[in-house]
Amino acid sequence: MMGRGVVGDKWSQRILWMCAIGTAISLYFVAVERHAQNRQRMMAEGLKSMDGASSQTDGQDV
Repeated sequence: MMGRGVVGDKWSQRILWMCAIGTAISLYFVAVERHAQNRQRMMAEGLKSMDGASSQTDGQDV
């Protein structure tokens, strides 16, 4: 029934599921990486603002 070079329905469905799962995994890793980069950026901005605030209060009597 199946000729040469023809992928059967069962195998095509398995390949489709593998591609879908692979795509979902790669999107998950991209989201994790972006979250980590955003966290680092926020921490860096927080440290910069703390440095700026401490340098402004160094010369003042509080």
